[in-house]
Amino acid sequence: MSFLKKWQSFTWFGVGLIAFAEVLTLSLWFSASVVYSPLQHLWHLNSFEVALLTSSVQLGFVLGAFLSSFIGIADRFNPRKIFVISAIVGAGANGLFVLSTFWQQGILLRILTGIAMVGVYPIAVKLIVQWSPKHRGLAIGVLIASLTLGSALPHLILFFGFSVSWQYVVLASSVLALVGAAIIGFVLPDRVNEASQIPSKISLNSFKKVLSNKEAMLANYGYFGHMWELYGMWTWFPVFIYSSYVASGHPTGALAKAAIVSFVVIGIAGATGAIVAGYLADKVGRTIIASVSMAISGICCLVIGLSYESSSWIVISLAIVWGASVIADSAQFSAAVSELSEPKYLGTAITFQTAIGFFITIISINLIAVAKGPMGWQWVFTLLSIGPFIGVYAMLRLRSMDGSLKMANGRR
Repeated sequence: MSFLKKWQSFTWFGVGLIAFAEVLTLSLWFSASVVYSPLQHLWHLNSFEVALLTSSVQLGFVLGAFLSSFIGIADRFNPRKIFVISAIVGAGANGLFVLSTFWQQGILLRILTGIAMVGVYPIAVKLIVQWSPKHRGLAIGVLIASLTLGSALPHLILFFGFSVSWQYVVLASSVLALVGAAIIGFVLPDRVNEASQIPSKISLNSFKKVLSNKEAMLANYGYFGHMWELYGMWTWFPVFIYSSYVASGHPTGALAKAAIVSFVVIGIAGATGAIVAGYLADKVGRTIIASVSMAISGICCLVIGLSYESSSWIVISLAIVWGASVIADSAQFSAAVSELSEPKYLGTAITFQTAIGFFITIISINLIAVAKGPMGWQWVFTLLSIGPFIGVYAMLRLRSMDGSLKMANGRR
């Protein structure tokens, strides 16, 4: 075996490539959301229509994920090829967004971008599990960190490209996604014997198997509570911090400041939280780490609004804790489902989990859009606390079941 082949068979070589490609490709998710300010003026958007810039991606993802999980696409085709094709389609739809002449046209393209993301994130989870079956908590934690950095990346692009037009910020994400597709398509090899394990027939039995697995469904319920909070936070925190700067009498450069703070909170703090939690979960157990993470983030939901218009250091300090804890539990739900599900149904199980989870985000994102007027920034994030506290209950229930011993080498 040549040196190159030996290196390509190394576990963390594959994990690193998948994670890096995920960072680049997931920049598509919030590429339009971060430029909401110029779009709001260009298309005369109200608060609900601004929320649609993100929730339309969620809607597209949900539609695509339901279809994929129902017919088992993720388990029938080579996952690398699915990733590459999806990333290219997503980059194309995102690129066409800059040509939109009215907001309804832009929303349709965001929905298509969301559909394409079905072949990126859930497929990346399957690829990660193939490359690192023995350290799933840490490996999926690395992937979730990549998702987090990728989702926050448009904020960083906006910060450095503050003086350029919004179209260039959006197009930069398309270019990054194409690079991600190239990495998976040309650099990442197929894991040994994986291609021969892909079933060739559509079987609705896989969908039924997912629904009848009690332990996996409890992990899903924890994930659903987590998702209620996560994208509500990721969507509205940048608007919250921008509004806080303006309301406290510091409007100069508020958008640029909000962009870099959002990248630090969502991207840097979030990625750190995901990796640390992933490492700890493999050592002490998934349900414990997920429950502690959700308890902390739920408390942050209750108190973050009280920092509105206060010292920027107080806001940022609380936000960093929130940014780290809100995503720290995410990898453990995917890892749990991968351990509690039959291997041949893994792609369907992960896609089903994300389909329901992202459907829930549509509700929470738009709920904040409607409620922030009457409740104000001081209290509106308390609505997000419902999700993590439900998630804690689900994970503690899972911990009490004998089947949970399949997780984290018996550490539950």
